[in-house]
Amino acid sequence: MVHFTCDLCGKDMTASGDRRHVVKIEAYPGFDPNEIKEDDLDEDPMEAITKVLERDKALSSEEITASLHKSFRFDLCPECHRKFVSDPLGKETVRLFDFSKN
Repeated sequence: MVHFTCDLCGKDMTASGDRRHVVKIEAYPGFDPNEIKEDDLDEDPMEAITKVLERDKALSSEEITASLHKSFRFDLCPECHRKFVSDPLGKETVRLFDFSKN
């Protein structure tokens, strides 16, 4: 038998018979093509590639891949799903904290 628990609150959804909601999140770099200008044509593309390779040469292939694309999958109970949908980035939760200005 497949067992499901809420990834947020830990509630056992298998025993309770509650519906579960699947939340999938993907994070990847955005790409907004720029307008090509006359100055761009004067730049050396090999020099730009060399700069990127120098910058990233200390990183492992796993680190490079992780920085490009990451996906997440969560099982949520109905209550946690409702909370997630109403505030997916948790902005309201952060506002509840009252941090002192040390």
